[in-house]
Amino acid sequence: MRPAPHAGPGPPLDGAEAVRSPSIEESIMAHIFFPLPSRDFDPTEVGVTWRVLTAAGHGVSFATPDGKAGAADPIMITGRGLDPWSPIPLIGRITVIGRMLRANKDARRAYAEMIASPAFRSPRRWDELSVDGHDAIVLGGGHRARGMREYLESPALQKLVADFFAADKPVAAICHGVLLAARSKRADGRSVLHGRKTTALSWRHERTASAFAHVGRFWDRNYYRTYPEEDGQPKGYMSVEQEVIRHLADPGDFIDVRPEDPHFRRKTSGLVRDSFMDHSPALVVEDGNYVSARWPGDTHCFASTFARLLARSPAEEDARRARVA
Repeated sequence: MRPAPHAGPGPPLDGAEAVRSPSIEESIMAHIFFPLPSRDFDPTEVGVTWRVLTAAGHGVSFATPDGKAGAADPIMITGRGLDPWSPIPLIGRITVIGRMLRANKDARRAYAEMIASPAFRSPRRWDELSVDGHDAIVLGGGHRARGMREYLESPALQKLVADFFAADKPVAAICHGVLLAARSKRADGRSVLHGRKTTALSWRHERTASAFAHVGRFWDRNYYRTYPEEDGQPKGYMSVEQEVIRHLADPGDFIDVRPEDPHFRRKTSGLVRDSFMDHSPALVVEDGNYVSARWPGDTHCFASTFARLLARSPAEEDARRARVA
């Protein structure tokens, strides 16, 4: 399968635009799973993706470990907790670094809409999930170890993801969600991503965010490192990028931004995010029915790409399967 890195050269397929799109309205709508941890998932990656897919007419259901509604990382919503003075009463409400790194206004609005939806308020349990009766799955991310490790290490979710890949049903994974996919094993014991092209949170982005935390959140310097290195391990060994690469058939199957990309700085600075109308800062990789992206700044392009994949006609899907075979 040939990788198709995508940075949104075509018109966006988001929000109200998705509702008006004839190609979406006339397609067969899908029922999509969003498994989530109980807490600390990323509000942008989940909220914006939910909004794009539901606006396109797709049905979405959620699942958490205990069947109770989950919650995003509050720091990524308020920005409080990322400045050196954050622990100080009253003054701690002032955000500088936190305002820069938290979810932007559009993403916070999407998250608020999502958590008010009936589907989000009535999730299923992870152990109740099955590939049967569902057309696709979205694996969101988040970095805070407190809530994310249970999600990333869940045998139930890893089996579910493996089942979706085995059934060749569409899978979308972003940021740490790619790590969950990488840890999911096929019947032969290899990762479901072995032999596929993918991207994920890059070490460049993870290292930059960690540097901010070392300054602004000095009492919890590994806030952005879900799995910090142990003694004797080289720096970056436990990063998302490096672990994902260890599960691939070839290190070259991990796709990152090329230096010659005309939007290289916008894509790699960690400070510029894509939007409904501008996908140029994003990197999204498609490989068959699998779509991957790096971080919250790719989410609009990521969700739009997945919506287009789900909108393929039966004839187009049959042709794709024939090419793969």
